[in-house]
Amino acid sequence: MNKLLTKDKTVKSVIKISGMSCTACSGRVEKALQKTEGVLSAQVNFAMEKAFVEYDPAMTNENVLLGVIEKIGYKGDLTDDNLSTVTFNLSGMTCSSCAQRIEKSLNGKEGVTEAKVNFASEKVTIKYNPGAINLAELKKTVQDTGYEIYEIERTEEKDREMEKMAHAARRMWFALSFSAPIMILMIIHMFIVEIPYYLPIIFTLAIPVIFFAGWETHLGSFKSVKNLNPNMDTLVSMGSLIPYLLNLLVFWLPITSFVEMASAIMTLHLVGRFLEAKARGKASQAIKKLLEMGAKKARIMVDGEEVEIPVEELKVNQIMIVRPGEKIPTDGIVTGGRSSVDESMATGESLPVEREIGDEVIGSTINKQGLLKVKATKVGKDTFLAQVIKMVEESQGSKVPIQEFADKVTGYFVPAVILIAIAAFVSWSLFPGFFIPIVEFFNFPWSNVSLPPFSLALLATIAVLVISCPCALGLATPTAIMVGGGLGAENGILIRKGEAIQTMRDVKIIAFDKTGTITKGKPEVTDVIVFNSVTETDLLIYSGSLEAASEHPLGAAIVEKAKSDRFALYRVDEFSSVTGMGVQGIVNGKKVLVGSRNLMEANGINYDQHLGSMEMLEDEAKTAMLIAIDGKMAGIVAVADTLKEDSTEAIAELEKMGLRTAIITGDNQRTAAAIARKVGISRVLAEVLPDGKVDQIRKLQEEFGTVAMVGDGINDAPALKQANVGIAIGTGTDIAIEAADITLVSGELSAVIAAIKLSNATFGKIKQNYFWAWFYNTLAIPAAFFGLLHPMIGAAAMATSSISVVMNSTLLKRVKIKPDYLLHKGEKQTAQDLLH
Repeated sequence: MNKLLTKDKTVKSVIKISGMSCTACSGRVEKALQKTEGVLSAQVNFAMEKAFVEYDPAMTNENVLLGVIEKIGYKGDLTDDNLSTVTFNLSGMTCSSCAQRIEKSLNGKEGVTEAKVNFASEKVTIKYNPGAINLAELKKTVQDTGYEIYEIERTEEKDREMEKMAHAARRMWFALSFSAPIMILMIIHMFIVEIPYYLPIIFTLAIPVIFFAGWETHLGSFKSVKNLNPNMDTLVSMGSLIPYLLNLLVFWLPITSFVEMASAIMTLHLVGRFLEAKARGKASQAIKKLLEMGAKKARIMVDGEEVEIPVEELKVNQIMIVRPGEKIPTDGIVTGGRSSVDESMATGESLPVEREIGDEVIGSTINKQGLLKVKATKVGKDTFLAQVIKMVEESQGSKVPIQEFADKVTGYFVPAVILIAIAAFVSWSLFPGFFIPIVEFFNFPWSNVSLPPFSLALLATIAVLVISCPCALGLATPTAIMVGGGLGAENGILIRKGEAIQTMRDVKIIAFDKTGTITKGKPEVTDVIVFNSVTETDLLIYSGSLEAASEHPLGAAIVEKAKSDRFALYRVDEFSSVTGMGVQGIVNGKKVLVGSRNLMEANGINYDQHLGSMEMLEDEAKTAMLIAIDGKMAGIVAVADTLKEDSTEAIAELEKMGLRTAIITGDNQRTAAAIARKVGISRVLAEVLPDGKVDQIRKLQEEFGTVAMVGDGINDAPALKQANVGIAIGTGTDIAIEAADITLVSGELSAVIAAIKLSNATFGKIKQNYFWAWFYNTLAIPAAFFGLLHPMIGAAAMATSSISVVMNSTLLKRVKIKPDYLLHKGEKQTAQDLLH
């Protein structure tokens, strides 16, 4: 939905509508919108499938308008034409409840269409309409909620991460410097000799720990309670402040001292925060590594001389000089020289690739041998590396469906824990006789049932508060996606939408586009058959001249063949392309047709006597194109597209993994079946016109359920979006980022297997993290309620649970995602190297 705030404080919005089948539908939508309170005018354009609405924001908003459209049976969507997306750093969040609160406050603002907070990476990604709200208002919204927000300075990203870790370390060591003496004094006082003025001493020593080192925790707690949304800080504050303040009574009443426990709880919490920050740093290394890959300097030609400039000052069309061993500063085209280039940072492939004049090169890849002259084609945010960084950030900002349920539960978690803690205090105070036998039965070393009932009740209450850990639940998904996304980027796999990770595990069949996916996409002429006294030269000149006006890759092969044989081509008049059939036009005064059987039939040309030749070629997986000149069959030109080197092995491994495979192509059934046989594909969908791919994907979904589609991401965009998981496969900078859920930089099918393995491994880690987080809380909270756990043990366990989730996610880095056949090849190569 696009919104524009007009001078008289009304808002003009554009809503994209789906589900309308005729003008009666658009009339119905228009009428419903016009009846809505606060709407001043509404017009629905059926052809554009858009509604143009002007309304008073004081009386209605975009969500109401979308609800009106949905209520009458249609779907309204927010259009992105005039929307901007921005990512900010956040600080002050202590658990996933904080993240939810920021999301809620931003999503409630007029002009914000979507706000997503990643608790693990401490970033917020906001999609908004600059005409309705500005950046200053977005920042103020977050600040009013009680958190700090900063614009991302990429060059300072690493320093900021280090500063956060250093700050957490300072708080931890400051607390330890006071709590350690408290513990030492406690041991001496309890087991060696009584210390005079022991209570005043430890009360004084605990002040810096609880009130200075713990100040940020208490501040966060106050803000969360003020917003009626208690969080992790609330539990720790209650767990440390309540025992400390209550123990002031120890100077007048005979109750047990809990000051040592209060300082230990805060210290253990801060130790946990430091270790968690350190572990998070490891988990978020993906962006840092990508930032470090970028070239810092560029050498350009100015008035015939080489000048070195910062890469930020590069402009499009400037000629860069790249010597052996240097990084190519930015994306460009080779204008001079020849060399091998290490593109492993982009594709994950270790072998260098040859690059010569006319070839595209990717910025930040390494020139290995010769000197190259490269014309810059993309700079700044448009470069391949910048797009990769953007995609990794988008992936980290997206949510997996399983996370949505966990987030809902986490929202109720802390209030539930507080209620359980209150219940523990009341229960222990009223029925100590019920709980004491349970504690005596287990008889843990830290259990002491001889304490007064009030002290036992307080211990159970504090234990419940400090042992509960919503952080582990909040970190389960984001940390796994961060590590998985980084591993993918290192291997040329860019996961744009996090939900694809979960959906991929349910995929039953993978549909492949043929040209450029299974094949190299560079067809060549293999056979030329002539009829009716037409020479091979004439056939190639007439068909080549006609196809020169076409943009079809198969036609380009005929043109290339004619040019390589040094034939002069004629001018074409009255050229027309018949979708899915072929091309026709006037060449040198003669009407020429080049295309399929359907084209010949449409023009009344008989080809029956040549069917045998056609079928023979098609059985060899060649595309046979019929050529007619002035209403008579003149010949057949066969074109074949070479299979990619790893297509057969990749398809075999996918089938071995239990996935069905299908090929979608415009080729006739015979040719398509021959290609499918060669590579081992089990399902053939032939003679599919470009606009019919979406329908074929729908049919596969009806038959199999969840479907993945692999295509080049450009002409396959509608089918990629229709599929449950769209995978765009490309090479170099030619990536259709918006078309797919997952983009593979390498053009090899092995990357499809790697993407599936990565998705399965990442989702497996997410499930493990949730299991341990729930398992921990399910066991720990009841144990604390029944008095079986001391609060200090609870505080240590709480910190450990968060760290364990983050560390478990970092283990993803060890996962081998390459296809088995490539791993076996690598093992054989290593063995051969050792022998030699």
